[in-house]
Amino acid sequence: MQIKVLGPGCPKCHETEKLVREAVAEAGVSADVVKVSDFQEMAMLGVFATPAVVVDGAVKCSGKVPSKKELLAWLGK
Repeated sequence: MQIKVLGPGCPKCHETEKLVREAVAEAGVSADVVKVSDFQEMAMLGVFATPAVVVDGAVKCSGKVPSKKELLAWLGK
């Protein structure tokens, strides 16, 4: 599983990355968590509001910090 956390590095982006890593650990799934701060890559993914989370190529949220409950649901737990 690949999870991308998209954002320029603002506090909300850092919080989102932290929550994603916590949810992956809690769910016990094998996932590659990647931080993406390149605006061209974000645009190619169709994301124009950050923070955003992309799981296996599917944009799961954009423009808000997801809850841990949402993250766990996306991870199948």
